[in-house]
Amino acid sequence: MARARDGLFSEKHYDDDAALVPSESESENDNESAEEEDVREGDRDILDEAEEHEKLLHKPSRLERARGAFGLRDGKQEGGSSSKRPTKSTNRRSRKRGMSTPDKMEGGFTDTNSEDSFEIQASKWEIKTSRKSHRGRLALMSLAIVGLFVALLFGAYRASSKKHNLAPTEHRLTRYNNGTHIFRPTTIFISLDGFRADFLNRNITPALSAFIASGVSPKYMLPSFPSVTFPNHFTLVTGLYPESHGVVSNQFWDPEFQEEFWYTNISVSMQPKWWNAEPLWVTAEHQGVRSAIHMWPGSEAHIPDVEPTYMDKYNGTEALPRKVESILRWLDMPGDDDVDVAGNQDLRPQFIAAYVPNVDADGHLYGPNSTEIRATIADVDSMLTMLVEGLLARNLTEIVNMVIVSDHGMATTSTSRLVQLDDLIDMSLVDHIDGWPLRGLRLKNPDRDVPILYEALSQAAAKSGNFDVYTLETMPERYHFTKNDRIAPLWIVPKTGWAVVEKSSFDVAEALATGKEYEPKGLHGYDHEHPLMRAIFVARGPAFPHEPNSQLPIFQNIEVYNIMCDSLGIVPHPNNGTLRLPLKTQGLHSENDNPGSEIVADPVKDEKHEGENPPAPDNDSDTSNPSTNDPLQNGDDSSSDTPLEGGAPSDTPQGDGASADLLPEEDSPPADEGDSEHRTSSSWWSFVHEQLEKAKEWAKEFVDSIKGNKEGEGDPPV
Repeated sequence: MARARDGLFSEKHYDDDAALVPSESESENDNESAEEEDVREGDRDILDEAEEHEKLLHKPSRLERARGAFGLRDGKQEGGSSSKRPTKSTNRRSRKRGMSTPDKMEGGFTDTNSEDSFEIQASKWEIKTSRKSHRGRLALMSLAIVGLFVALLFGAYRASSKKHNLAPTEHRLTRYNNGTHIFRPTTIFISLDGFRADFLNRNITPALSAFIASGVSPKYMLPSFPSVTFPNHFTLVTGLYPESHGVVSNQFWDPEFQEEFWYTNISVSMQPKWWNAEPLWVTAEHQGVRSAIHMWPGSEAHIPDVEPTYMDKYNGTEALPRKVESILRWLDMPGDDDVDVAGNQDLRPQFIAAYVPNVDADGHLYGPNSTEIRATIADVDSMLTMLVEGLLARNLTEIVNMVIVSDHGMATTSTSRLVQLDDLIDMSLVDHIDGWPLRGLRLKNPDRDVPILYEALSQAAAKSGNFDVYTLETMPERYHFTKNDRIAPLWIVPKTGWAVVEKSSFDVAEALATGKEYEPKGLHGYDHEHPLMRAIFVARGPAFPHEPNSQLPIFQNIEVYNIMCDSLGIVPHPNNGTLRLPLKTQGLHSENDNPGSEIVADPVKDEKHEGENPPAPDNDSDTSNPSTNDPLQNGDDSSSDTPLEGGAPSDTPQGDGASADLLPEEDSPPADEGDSEHRTSSSWWSFVHEQLEKAKEWAKEFVDSIKGNKEGEGDPPV
């Protein structure tokens, strides 16, 4: 059997003693073959002698040395199958045996036994070879110079791009299939204006709570200073501090343009000259990623020369379900990878940004602790449920990334917490006033008056304790609010819950005498690290493959831009952020230490700060005791921040926008609360159903009687 396996013609079965018997044809051609072999041997002999001379005269080129370093010879690696030429000793032995072969060199024949003739011909061959070698070296040097230049250019490109981490671009090659369509990396970015972090603790946000339980989030996110809408929304989509992107407030004076930016004056504020940075939709469009922007502040300003593929203008009265319809309509468009895409057809965007102003608008109108704001928060959460239902119906819950943020928090105001600016300075010295509720002063004679007013205001601030005063030189470094000509040289920054007003707009003494209430009833724009200014960040999707309910370290909103770019697989523009995907978590949220778990009380009526600084963002003091923090028990006329008794969603009112068609129609089994932290990614959507079933019996009639028709819904955000 072994013999059969080796084969009949195996070399091991040959007889070593068998004689080699030449064929007749081989015998007949023996003489002729011998003569031809003699000629070839003579040729090799002459060439070898010529090579010997050439090696003595010719210095190896850089290319030849490089090839030698990699073990390359004659186009092949050593040890390859190329045949070797006969050695010089073999040639010499052939000559000693009297072999003579004619050789053709440079067009002539010579006798190999003639040494003089050989030297003459070899000399001519060496001269020509030397000329060719010289031209070859020049060509190689030219190629080397060009190659070096290209290498330097490539190295510079790699060095400049390396710091922006090109790895996320590989994510762009990822494709997801929902069963009917192919999706490229897609992210929905939703901003809930004015949604304070501890609003999550009011037990009226089951959808947001489900997002947190299944995604990643910090306990809260810090806004940027000043904590107002336009600067922070531009920071969210650029990754830059307001001093860097130029939108330093909702209203400010530009000394170069000699013109005022006022956010509600759309004809002026939406001119491109005010917006000095590249927003996320421009970054995406430049890299071939389509964007769809719904009412985002600044999206109508044509920044800088690239428009989003789709854009909805601001409409403060738009119903919440219409926002969901816009998002789902964009998702229903055909994608680049669909085989039936027509050439002129609108194609699906990968980056969708939507702005929701409702919580901010009603926070200003009614205050952050009012019954009305609770209803509005519930409305917005129901809108998110409607969006989840739409994603679930399209099998996109594990395909599309969702990132939900807010821009700042909100604090309750009071007539007793107002600073009358006219009582502090001579208003005739002021040329322009920027910002609100903090005030930036541009003086008619700044060189003379800024030092004088700074000294006077500092003394007044120390006495009252209700505001701080800064120049560009004394501004806290953590504000990052000095390096821009649009920032006024002198600032009055009130303590949280206070406001600086002029008599022309609100006479404080008269209001206190007559009982007139100050409006708006809710404000923001204070120290961005104050607990009442905290924002939210919640993310979920394939770009965030973390364990459900993962906790992130607390970060500032300058980090969001990089995170969004990475989720889309695009390279971010230079910015102030440093966080990149994948995010590093620090364990899981606990039941008593999750986003919004810290209860933060608003300033109480007639509170005096006595010069104290606002609490630091990592303040671990106990603020959860209702007996000490309930504004009602401390004389405040606003509602408490603490949840209503019982804490269940069924105990809270439902707003006008939370209609029955936003809620799931089918009945769901009761939730197993003991397993809520360990739900799988597919079951958490069912958790939304379960929680919202409890909300069906909310007392809508009660809210209608209290809330009535809201006023001012069409006003721009602040």
